[in-house]
Amino acid sequence: MSPPLVWTFSPSVIVGVGAACVVYLWAWRRARRPGMPHPPGHGRLALFAGSMLTILVALISPIDALSTDVMFVHMIQHVLLLDVMPILFILSLTKGLMRPATRRLTQIEDRAGFVAHPVFAAALYIGMMGFWHIPRMYDLAVAHSGVHVLEHVCFMTAGLLYWWHLLSPIRARMALDGMGPIVYMAVTKFAVGVLGIILAFSPHSLYPWYQDHPHYWGLSARVDQNLAGVVMALEQSIIMGTALVYIVFRILGDSEKEAQRQERYDAAWASYRQQLAEQKAKNA
Repeated sequence: MSPPLVWTFSPSVIVGVGAACVVYLWAWRRARRPGMPHPPGHGRLALFAGSMLTILVALISPIDALSTDVMFVHMIQHVLLLDVMPILFILSLTKGLMRPATRRLTQIEDRAGFVAHPVFAAALYIGMMGFWHIPRMYDLAVAHSGVHVLEHVCFMTAGLLYWWHLLSPIRARMALDGMGPIVYMAVTKFAVGVLGIILAFSPHSLYPWYQDHPHYWGLSARVDQNLAGVVMALEQSIIMGTALVYIVFRILGDSEKEAQRQERYDAAWASYRQQLAEQKAKNA
């Protein structure tokens, strides 16, 4: 039996995405005015469009309707909101786009204390995934639309905060340096991956909700749960591998730029010293 494909078209989601698009387009056009440093390109605009499209796919497409009956589809919805959307959105930002808010964000970070620390972001990311996959909480979310919305907000918040420490265009006060990004990702993705493995290899269905609902495509509740675990574990591995490659290349690029700045500084300083020596020689 195949499920019906229903689009939900939630007004709050459509209005929210529309408002975000208006704000981003305004900032993008402002940052591209003549004379503005480092204007964002069309690639940034495409990344933002991808992040908004991800929200629409997760929350108004048939994925949203199917998530109440098919667990592995619900898991796809989770990873879209927790990882894919935040990554695309943060990569769409630049210092030029955020220039009016940069100082304010720095002040908020200073006042936030431990909440602004990467350890908190990693703990929140792991905690949200663990908390919302406790059978009682999971079933509560799929049974009540209000709780389901809260779950989505938790995932998007945790995802944005987690990926901000890795991909932010603004240098954070408590930035991850050296091996920090690798350890940060490895610990987090390992913890969530273990949860995925538990779901993938569990011999019994852990969620009563799916046991009492239609089993589409001939999937039993246990097999559906196993597929959901595979989706979670596989997505964590792919995301971690891709992000690590990106981070390594960015670190190498930053190191090269720093070396070039140092070379220019050394050359300027040597030229200045030479001019001083020549001036002294003339005065003598």
